[in-house]
Amino acid sequence: MVLKSTKTEIIKQFGDNPNDTGKAEVQIALLTSDIKNLTSHLDKHKKDITSRRSLLKKVAQRRHLLNFLLKKDVNRYKSVIEKLGIRK
Repeated sequence: MVLKSTKTEIIKQFGDNPNDTGKAEVQIALLTSDIKNLTSHLDKHKKDITSRRSLLKKVAQRRHLLNFLLKKDVNRYKSVIEKLGIRK
């Protein structure tokens, strides 16, 4: 789970205003932060099946949002990929 301070920083970086959480770029950035946290958790706790399942769900949700952004606007897609360091 993302801390509130980290979440507001991500929203400021990717959104137009502080309340802009519906934008695809913001959602992708928040999911990426969650994915990184879950990945580090699973490195320590290898048998935590519930967290592994939620990680896979978040990765799939991010993939759907990235596909949406790719169809909608390629330049926005490329900028998000570059800023977050996601490979595709």
